[in-house]
Amino acid sequence: MKKMRVAIVGYGGMGGWHVKKLADSDVAEVAGIYDIDPAACEKAISRDIHVYASLEELLADTSVELVTVATPNDVHEEIAIAAMNAGKNVISEKPVTITMESLERMIEASERNGVRFSVHQNRRWDEDFLAMKALCQSGELGDVINIESRVHGSRGIPGDWRGMKKCGGGMLYDWGIHLIDQIHMIFGFNPKRVSCICDYITNSDCDDGFRLDIYFENNIRATVEVGTYNFINMPRWYLRAKGGSACMQGWKTPIDVVKCDKWQEKAVTPVETAAGLTKTMAPRDEFTTDAYQITPPKSDVHDYYRNFVRAIRGEEEQLITHDQMRTDLKVILAAFESAKTGKIVEL
Repeated sequence: MKKMRVAIVGYGGMGGWHVKKLADSDVAEVAGIYDIDPAACEKAISRDIHVYASLEELLADTSVELVTVATPNDVHEEIAIAAMNAGKNVISEKPVTITMESLERMIEASERNGVRFSVHQNRRWDEDFLAMKALCQSGELGDVINIESRVHGSRGIPGDWRGMKKCGGGMLYDWGIHLIDQIHMIFGFNPKRVSCICDYITNSDCDDGFRLDIYFENNIRATVEVGTYNFINMPRWYLRAKGGSACMQGWKTPIDVVKCDKWQEKAVTPVETAAGLTKTMAPRDEFTTDAYQITPPKSDVHDYYRNFVRAIRGEEEQLITHDQMRTDLKVILAAFESAKTGKIVEL
């Protein structure tokens, strides 16, 4: 089948990423890019990529069926709606936009024009996430008590629009939207309440880190944490369940699992810890636990484009739905409210 032609608005880091991925696509191809920055356009030209002279010229190209918006967050809405009004299907980079009112206007434009609209939640294809999701949903360790998902770095917010509040900058919008979406993919898009604190260590305008607790039914708690001033990283994932624990140190490391086969031990020998003696913190023995590793699965992030192109053609359901976009953004906005008020926010 003929490849779908895609035009990309914004040729920065993520716009360039989309161009690179589409170069090897089996379902789509790059028609060209548009960027308001002449330097970005010159870079594209040097790489033999077609550059549209204006957004209007791009939208007038009848060969383009799909527009990917990879601009600062505060202008996603106006570009996406203009593209949908021109009869184009649209992918918006994450976060889809920065207010619920804006998102509803984008969804309305999609429905009114009879075109597809989605957000680029590419980290649903992260192998670490897929491994932890499979473990949680397998029941291998029994009912989940809590899970911790962390991304740490030590460089602060990049020195561009991502550090500017008016542009929708900050880590909740940048990394938070990914990690929140992953948590929802594990436990369902029905969170009950949230509690959040934000860091402003290297940036006084935007959050450069945060800790967010999301509560679900059955008292399941998910902790999502992003730090940009961490010179020693904590594990990427940590899981406690009724039948054991699991820890994943990095993006592609195995999951270390310790399964509790027998709760009671016949006799616990106290151990000396620092200046004291304890039975409570004595290590488990090999007769009550089973330790092993799980290797993450392989994945292909371009399955995102494959699905969206096929959804446009009516061949399969769109994976990332409008209601999922609503829930992800609702949690982000509730997190900001919680951080501001110091209170738990009910959803």
